[in-house]
Formats: sequence, C-alpha cells, structure tokens
Amino acid sequence: MGVLLTALQRSLGARATGQLALGTLAFAAVCLIVAMSPVRAETRFRVTLLGTGTPLASATRFGPSTLVEAGDQILLFDAGRGVPIRLAQLHIPSAKINLLFLTHYHSDHTSGIADIWLTGWTTGGGGRKAPFQVIGPTGADALMRNLEKAYAKDVEIRELDENLPPEGAKIDVKEFDSDTVVYEKNGVRVTAFSVDHGPKIKPSYGYRIDYGGHAAVISGDTRFSPNLIRHAAGADLVVHEVMADPVGPLTPALKAIMDHHSSPRDAGRVFDAVKPKLAAYTHIIAPDDPAAADQLIKATRETYSGPLEVGADLTSFDIGNTVIVHHGAP
Repeated sequence: MGVLLTALQRSLGARATGQLALGTLAFAAVCLIVAMSPVRAETRFRVTLLGTGTPLASATRFGPSTLVEAGDQILLFDAGRGVPIRLAQLHIPSAKINLLFLTHYHSDHTSGIADIWLTGWTTGGGGRKAPFQVIGPTGADALMRNLEKAYAKDVEIRELDENLPPEGAKIDVKEFDSDTVVYEKNGVRVTAFSVDHGPKIKPSYGYRIDYGGHAAVISGDTRFSPNLIRHAAGADLVVHEVMADPVGPLTPALKAIMDHHSSPRDAGRVFDAVKPKLAAYTHIIAPDDPAAADQLIKATRETYSGPLEVGADLTSFDIGNTVIVHHGAP
C-alpha cells in the first residue's frame, strides 16, 4: 500500500498530500495504480490526453485533443494545435486515426484539423489511402468543405508531385443535431450528448465511449451540466474541463470566461454524482505550474473526495476493472 500511496501522491502533486486525508488516499489508491505491464492491444481501452491546454499558446500544454484506443479502433476527439506531434511521441502515425469527433467549433478545438488530415495523407504520416472520417454536430460539413477549399492547391501539388492517392485526401463527414449514438463498430459505441458551454455557443457536445463493458466520458467545454451527469452514469473514467479560481480582481473579461466553463467545485459536483473509478481534468484554464494544480485539487475537494488526476499532455488511462494511469510518452 505504501508504494501505491507514493505513486498516488506523485500523480496528484506532492504539495496536495496535506490537503487529502489518509483515508482518501487509501481509497483512491485502490483505483489508481501505476502500470507495471502493458495492456494487450487487441483488448486495450486507453484514453490519452494529447492536449490539455487552452487558446493560449503553450509549449507544455498543446491544444485540446483526446485520443481513445478501443480494441482495433483509434478515435480522436477534437484536434487543437500540435496533434500530429503528440501522436508521433506515441509512435502512432496520423493515418491510423479511424475517426475525428468534434465537440464544438471554437478554434482551439479545431485549429489542428488540417494538420492531422493532410499529415496522415502524406507518406511520412502513414499514407492514408481512404477518405478522412469526421463526425461532429451541425456545422462539421461546412468546416471540412472550407478546409478542402483552403488546401486545394496543396492537395493538387502533392497528387502531381508525390503521386499521393487522391482518395486519401477526400473527407467524409457525418453530422448530428441531438443526443444520439453517432458511431458503433467492432464493439465500440460512441454517444454524443449536449452540454452547456453558454447560451450563445451552440452546438456544444460531450461524448461517451463504451467498450468491453466499460465506459469513458469526455465532457467537452461546459459549465455544470446535469445532462453530462445523466450520460456519464456508470462510467469508469470522466475527463472534464476546468477553470481555476481567479487570482486577483475579477475583471469583466475574466468573468465572461468563467461563465462559459466549470469551476473545480462544479466539476467536483459532477464527479460526486457519477462516482467514476477516476476523474481527470483536461482543457485546464489555469497557470501551468504545480501550485495551480494543487489549488485545483484543493477546490475540487470541497465537493468531491474520490480519485482525481490533474491531467498533463500525454497522460493516459487504461480502463478495466481498475483505471491505470501512465505519465508521459512510452
């Protein structure tokens, strides 16, 4: 148990230890285990935070993006800046992405789409020979058709100069406009559900991924969302966005941002209602330093006492009877 507690303390941030009762640490340690052996690829259910950042440029937190490996399916949720770089660190060619799912149309969630689409088509990115697959709420088709127009010259040149297959540069898009199952294949089911990112930011969705009797939920950008709680019932892992408490005066601009996101207390209310094996933060609107992570934990503990991880880029979670946490690229 001592080894598990030490690993848990590292994952939560050493300075947070004083903020957690030993009983909470022991409870969380049962669910949060540092992996000592790899999960077999054919049965793997792994969620990896490719990018945990915000619209602000950061060398350590890339744009919002989450990778899900479930059996033989490799699924990408949102594509902020830097996605192919993080995939390269995981030794996954961009062409291996089976599908891109979009939560909403803020640029920090979409600015990397052209990169993943075109990089995957090139020889160095794996040489995709079939169309790039995209699923998103209403607006996905217009976004992707306009990207095709924007990069038409690049596609034309590469077809002529590099003899790349034209089919690999095409894009297939599926849209939805309500809570529904949007994808089901080889035992993997993906359900989209609406969330509350503010009255003017619509559509905005989260996703639930079910595989092998287990489930992971990705919140998307949202304020406190009862609909998220409903769709996350029974989930093993809940990955949720968060905005830290402001330091200093609450300016109108800062308040406007807060009004569109979840405080750690509100995220904690979600976690407490769902009671996943592990809750994890991504899209972290906070200073990128250990003290900020500790403060997120402290504030979350006002409403939630279960297992919690403040995500970093390339943090991954193997989902099964327990949720196993890995830090950094293999």
